[in-house]
Amino acid sequence: MEIKPSHSPGKQTFPIEDPLSARSRHRSLWPSNALLALWLALAGNLPLWQKLVSQEELRATVVLFASFGLVIAAAVFALLSLLSWHRLYRPLVSLLLLVTALNAYFMTTYGAVIDPSMMANVLHTDVAEVRDLLSIRLLLTVAGVAGPPLWWLWWRAPRPGTTGPQLLRNAGAVTVGLLLALAAVLAGYQDLASLMRNHKTVRYMISPLNTVYAAGRVAFDHLPQTAQAHEPVGMDARLGPAYANPARPPLLVFVVGETVRAENFGLNGYARPTTPVLADWQRQRSLVNFPNVTACGTNTEVSLPCIFSPLTREQGGNRKPRHENLLDVLQRAGLAVLWLDNQSGCKGVCDRVPHENTRASADARWCADGECHDEIMLESLDERLAALAPDRRARGVVLVLHQMGSHGPAYHKRTPASFKPFGPECRSQTLSDCSPEELKNAYDNTVAYTDHFLGRTLQWLDGRSDRFDTGMIYVSDHGESLGEAGLYLHGLPYALAPRQQTQVPMVSWLSPGLQQRAGVNTDCLRKRAVEPVSHDNVFHSVLGLMDVRTSVRQPALDLYTPCQSG
Repeated sequence: MEIKPSHSPGKQTFPIEDPLSARSRHRSLWPSNALLALWLALAGNLPLWQKLVSQEELRATVVLFASFGLVIAAAVFALLSLLSWHRLYRPLVSLLLLVTALNAYFMTTYGAVIDPSMMANVLHTDVAEVRDLLSIRLLLTVAGVAGPPLWWLWWRAPRPGTTGPQLLRNAGAVTVGLLLALAAVLAGYQDLASLMRNHKTVRYMISPLNTVYAAGRVAFDHLPQTAQAHEPVGMDARLGPAYANPARPPLLVFVVGETVRAENFGLNGYARPTTPVLADWQRQRSLVNFPNVTACGTNTEVSLPCIFSPLTREQGGNRKPRHENLLDVLQRAGLAVLWLDNQSGCKGVCDRVPHENTRASADARWCADGECHDEIMLESLDERLAALAPDRRARGVVLVLHQMGSHGPAYHKRTPASFKPFGPECRSQTLSDCSPEELKNAYDNTVAYTDHFLGRTLQWLDGRSDRFDTGMIYVSDHGESLGEAGLYLHGLPYALAPRQQTQVPMVSWLSPGLQQRAGVNTDCLRKRAVEPVSHDNVFHSVLGLMDVRTSVRQPALDLYTPCQSG
């Protein structure tokens, strides 16, 4: 309010601040942050509490629920106190609330958990993938979990004060929050320790602390290396004796599948005929199936670079690439390399070789709404090969096709309307809304379409056997959960992931010309194919098959070496 004396000349007016307004601006944030922390610990972590209730041995452990809830609330209170700065408080806390709401939806709907690997995958998700995940249930969940606290934050909660006093208030609040969390841990230590030891996924379900931790790890692991060049690999790479007097150059097509799990692959004994085309090639044309293949990761962000890495998973091939990869070595040896992508990108694998993305194609036969079916990659392949450097093409070609494959949750979008052998299929992005049979039908249709796509690729290669010694290798990047144990999609931490997410299909086909050129005995390869293999074998097997000599190749990891003559 303002007190104004009379308008007599020479008299001044003196503004006086409303004491109620001043008190509201400088009121402590402790009560507000405590209310927000309780909301986040309870409503924001409903998937966590539902999981604990579903565990039979935990239902009667009242101490566990009380101590765990207090630990979460106290830790979140400390986090909110760290963010209590004048202009940053409301935007940052709003972001935390929205992230917690999104976590609640994806953990409830798909059984997802938030770890650094999942966070890296999220950060590389494109618009098309986000569109597939949108649903009314998502909007309702976000509104229900984040709506009330957002209203409170922007319309009722006080603002932080000035920097000096606020620093002291924040430091005190953080200290209190951490001490309270420590006290809760000590009070329920036995139950909490048992929980974390026996139910490891729980540690990745604590929102929003899981997201803060995962984002911090991704930033620490990735940002410092962004400006660093990749360490060279295979500087001594050269073409072997097979190139001395060749009748024809080799042409290898390497197909990287997407989200196909071994369990639903017909060649692996699945009850449904999801791979009839490949089965014919196996019976009549020397195609070899590898039924026991383990992926390097549970998401594309990890597995794709790992497939092409010179390092095994144990050596760090599953971490952010710091080395050049298989394509660099092939190109350095003098071969032509081309990457065709029908996905959201190659995750850096193809950055230093010729590459194209087919998703922007306007071909109405295969494409609609900014997305194309995988057969688009087979269009104009001869023209694409002809555009490669003639001297390299004359030596040999390695062509990589990166599929859209069985990418979920919109499985029904991955197959053309005319290609639906199994029905009725699930047409919802919220997979739990579909019956198990509908979900299986939609997913199996994508596997059958991959079989069709691979069959067309083999036909294309067979038609060029007069000019090239041809071959094809196919392997999926990771698997998929289809509701087993309440889990959907993929991306669980590797140590906790079910076999549906880590076991993938793999096949190899070599024309008679390439078999002779590489000295590979197919009968021997079929006998050995039942042995366990993994993504670790790809780098060394391709180099051996293409007869690229380099000290970085490990013959022990080459699938073809035991079956080569000479």
